[in-house]
Amino acid sequence: MSKVANALKSAKETKALIIDNNAADKAAALFKEQFPNQRAVIVSDLTTFSILGKSISKQFESNHIDQENPFVYQNKEMYAEYNYVEQLAEALKLHDAIPVAVGSGTINDLTKLAAHLAHRQYMCIATAASMDGYTAFGASITANGAKQTFNCPAPQACIADIKVLSKAPTKMTAAGYADLFAKITAGADWILADALGIEAIDPIAWEIVQSGLHEALSDPAGIKNGDPNAVEKLTEGLMLGGFAMQWSKSSRPASGAEHQFSHLWNMEHHLNNGAHISHGFQVSIGTLAITALYDLVIKTDFSQLDIDAALKQWPTLEQLQADALQIFKHTDFPEIGLQEVTAKYANHEELERQLTQLKTNWSTIKQQLTQQILPFDEAKRRLAQVGAPTEPEQIGLSRQKLRDTFVRAQYIRRRYTVLDLAVRTGYLNKWLDQLFGKDGIWEI
Repeated sequence: MSKVANALKSAKETKALIIDNNAADKAAALFKEQFPNQRAVIVSDLTTFSILGKSISKQFESNHIDQENPFVYQNKEMYAEYNYVEQLAEALKLHDAIPVAVGSGTINDLTKLAAHLAHRQYMCIATAASMDGYTAFGASITANGAKQTFNCPAPQACIADIKVLSKAPTKMTAAGYADLFAKITAGADWILADALGIEAIDPIAWEIVQSGLHEALSDPAGIKNGDPNAVEKLTEGLMLGGFAMQWSKSSRPASGAEHQFSHLWNMEHHLNNGAHISHGFQVSIGTLAITALYDLVIKTDFSQLDIDAALKQWPTLEQLQADALQIFKHTDFPEIGLQEVTAKYANHEELERQLTQLKTNWSTIKQQLTQQILPFDEAKRRLAQVGAPTEPEQIGLSRQKLRDTFVRAQYIRRRYTVLDLAVRTGYLNKWLDQLFGKDGIWEI
């Protein structure tokens, strides 16, 4: 656990994290240590309250921790939507108790933001290794039709009981594995941004996320089967991703183009046969899509890049703004593209500098990307083995919509990713024709 101990030193909000086979038994002691002489209120949904919340409440009672009545969401099919945040925030304003979130991603994000709105810290007890947001700065919440990251502190204390997490539904653990797997492509995007002088790699955040990443992803079969050692490594990796985001006050260490795919589908209210799709399952398809794109990037000899041709095809800011407004004209978020492309636009002088960096240093950049990216077939094999979706149809996406996402997703975030590289070099359409054309991975 030395990696966790070291990462805790860099965490700006989380002061304590316990990951072990009996961590839940230590909840009362941890609460007393972190929140001395304060009242508690358990926050959960119907499922997680029966799995763990009720026993935590009894444990607090037997350890003489005063409590408000538990706040238990009654909706069986709830997700991280802002009106649920408001419900909890209003309830918290009626007392001064410290919220103790007992649940997975949705409960944690709702509690994180509601606690912030109520001007207090909170504690989190995970019930599934389903995502990296437990220890992350910020909460991913849908508001006004768009998935947004709201600035709010991570929990002051967090518990992950491996016995509990190992018994979580396999689809939730698979979602967590996919969310961790996404750190591979997110890291590649950061390598590109750093190499082109757009956003430098933060060495501390990079080390926290990437140092043990491949090891944490090495046993997908064990993770699927609930092997405690494999689940513990997965959980540690997810928690470390959150610590890196705390350190950098940004999701850059853990999120790249693959997450933009997921965010876009959320914003477009994409459902699979009327049901919401977990973040991790969306990210699984996004990660495979971006991995396939990186396979083509690595095969391209950018030392021979025609910079003049790339500059000639690059639109003016006004043209790009008009395109962005047209693309999202009939959505709930008509101006997000306008805002984001304006924020990250590179004029011809800036773009020429970026492309010259790419061309001049391509052999080094290619070597870095090759070391970072797992080949598509291996990525697909591992994600399938853990039980995550590997074909767009498995989450209700047509191949045409997946292709369209490559174009649309780069408009919704100002963060530089491989999608921006594809557009700025003029290669995007050529690569999409290879992926979706005859004999392509997703032939249409």
